[in-house]
Amino acid sequence: MLHPPGFWRRDGVVPRLLSPLSAITRALTARRVAQPGWRAPVPVICCGNVTVGGAGKTTVALDIGQRLIAQGWCVHFLLRGYGGTVRGPHRVGTGDTAAMVGDEALLLAAVAPTWVGADRAASARAASAGGAQVLVMDDGLQNSSLQQDVGLLVIDGATGFGNGRLLPAGPLREPVAAAVSRCAAAVLIGDDVRGVAAGLPIPLLRARLVAGAEVADLRGRRVVAFAGIALPDKFFGMLRAGGIELADAVPFPDHHPYSEADLARLIASGGGGMLVTTPKDAVRLPAAVRSGVRVVGVALEWEPADALETFLRDRLQPRDVGGAQE
Repeated sequence: MLHPPGFWRRDGVVPRLLSPLSAITRALTARRVAQPGWRAPVPVICCGNVTVGGAGKTTVALDIGQRLIAQGWCVHFLLRGYGGTVRGPHRVGTGDTAAMVGDEALLLAAVAPTWVGADRAASARAASAGGAQVLVMDDGLQNSSLQQDVGLLVIDGATGFGNGRLLPAGPLREPVAAAVSRCAAAVLIGDDVRGVAAGLPIPLLRARLVAGAEVADLRGRRVVAFAGIALPDKFFGMLRAGGIELADAVPFPDHHPYSEADLARLIASGGGGMLVTTPKDAVRLPAAVRSGVRVVGVALEWEPADALETFLRDRLQPRDVGGAQE
């Protein structure tokens, strides 16, 4: 969907009318997370959330993976591969496309070996056999097939937990307290607009999204930004915060499969402005037009700068260090 329903942001008549259906979500999730999972021979870090889409899980997973690789760990990423046709477990290869493995998988695979598959335990077995020393999961907080050593609850500061109700009455996949009970810490991205930090009984790590170095080349130019992510306004706001004046900002549905016609319309409507998008969108662009689109990366700025590394160092202990970095 292009935008979440407006009633997910606030309570009212519609959420109250839908709330009886939330009991189904509560029961199904509780049953799923109660199932015993496989314990991997290496540490497992899960970057998950309690809401539907847009919290920043992939960005956090990438940041963690890059930091651990710099410390000498052999990192493998695990994810479902949303939007792809491959069921897995499948190690993402150079010939894979977003249609096969999903757009997030291609971003992660550019950093470290990446496995897609709905069965996280099966992917973890394959990754462990392939030399992984630590597994980083992008999403999967509600997937109990694999035991998690460090659960991180990723929260978007602007949207928080919405109206606090479960699907379909609100954006929650499960009660916040249930998710928190399985997490070692929360990661709040951006300003705490919704005031969720005060009610969290676990350690809180704070970060904010910042544009990559590519943004410097765009200042003073006519820019048409577009994004097919869960919360496109986060990307547009990040560009503006980086000093970019947008001639137009065009949202697309999350995981939108771009066509050459889409790009032609953007060029026509933008009056010849430079097209700019996210790395996640770039991997879904047709090859014929990809070179004509500028990509601005997204990074996390932690507060304080060493907050994440200190947290992981205190909690991440190797159980098997026999693998070698690939």
